Amino acid sequence: MKSKNLFLRAQKTLVGGVNSPVRSFKSVGGVPLFIERGKGCRLTDADGDVYVDYCLSWGPLILGHCHPQVTAAAYAQIKKGSSYGAPTRLEVDLAEAITEAIPSMEKIRFTSSGTEAVMSALRLARAFTGRAKVLKFAGGYHGHVDSLLVSAGSGAASFGTPDSAGVPAHWAQDTLVLPYNDAQALDGLFAGQGQAIACAIVEPVAANMGVVLPEPGFLESLRRLTRQCGALLIFDEVITGFRVRYGGYQDALGIRPDLTCLGKVIGGGFPVGAFGGKREIMDLLAPLGPVYQAGTLSGNPAAMAAGLETLKILKKTDPYRRLAEKTQILARGISAAALKKGAAVQVSSAGSFFTAFFSERPVCDFDGARACDAARYAKFFHALLKNGVYFPPAQLEAAFVSTAHGARDLDLTLKAVETAIGLSNK
Repeated sequence: MKSKNLFLRAQKTLVGGVNSPVRSFKSVGGVPLFIERGKGCRLTDADGDVYVDYCLSWGPLILGHCHPQVTAAAYAQIKKGSSYGAPTRLEVDLAEAITEAIPSMEKIRFTSSGTEAVMSALRLARAFTGRAKVLKFAGGYHGHVDSLLVSAGSGAASFGTPDSAGVPAHWAQDTLVLPYNDAQALDGLFAGQGQAIACAIVEPVAANMGVVLPEPGFLESLRRLTRQCGALLIFDEVITGFRVRYGGYQDALGIRPDLTCLGKVIGGGFPVGAFGGKREIMDLLAPLGPVYQAGTLSGNPAAMAAGLETLKILKKTDPYRRLAEKTQILARGISAAALKKGAAVQVSSAGSFFTAFFSERPVCDFDGARACDAARYAKFFHALLKNGVYFPPAQLEAAFVSTAHGARDLDLTLKAVETAIGLSNK
């Protein structure tokens, strides 16, 4: 009842009662949980109910909630000051750690969010190339940047139509949209319009239409075509950065983008974003060049301290193999439960994040993702909640695994999954 009462109060002063739409439970129905605290892999809500958490603040908490070393590092900095509006050594230390881990990022600039990072990277790409058009892929979400709030179904490339009110149509006219994983459509677009394209932006693993893996050769074709026509390739690694391996997923692929956007893990649970790339491109930014970008809280010292400590722990402990093993235990368990209950569920995963798609067939693009049974997922989600497991409150989102998830947590989760899949079929 406390969460319900808080939600009623919140709706009077907060739009929709939340500060980010997906938190509202609109996709699954019901009243959102209001959280009191997190520890390890568990959340406790305002009513005192405890859940095994697979949202993990939508990805940043790879070490779990309230990791003692990360918390101590942030607290030690806050005692010295929460913000200065001036440079700190922490910014330099974290920048050096990131550029060492991701060689394509020769120089970087910190922001306060992934959206800011993407917005700034697009401006930089347009300035560097002197071109206007941007290519994105249907179902790819890169923050609430006006020109990228555009999507489209399968088929030939089209000029973008805004998905959000308040975005003038002409702002989206320079946004081209192609189906994800369609190499043939890529060839056709670049043959016809390649010389007008400033950049292509893509997640190396799509994670905002659920987890959708790139098909062999797709990203390699994108790299080849952008290079041939003089366009920049931007990897949005806000989710994948330091989540699948220490560094960027780009290094696992062997593809070197021109610019990379980061967020989430590099802040250790604090608001953060970053973009970076080749020195000659990044040096167009003010104060060295004519491309203006700024932020009052960019490089916030508490966020830098938490992020730096997180990266130190990840580099020292190298937990990625074990994280992937835990994820596969869950993926196999969900698939086995679905088979046992006669339910059509496809599990897609990369490293330490995954999606259970309520679909008859594997999902490889946005059309496939949108065809999933969201109503069945909603039943599944609420059945999990009743059994103490918190999955993302939307079908087309990723679930995340942390180093804090142990064998008992996975067992509890899979028992809840079997019950929930059975209920979702009714």
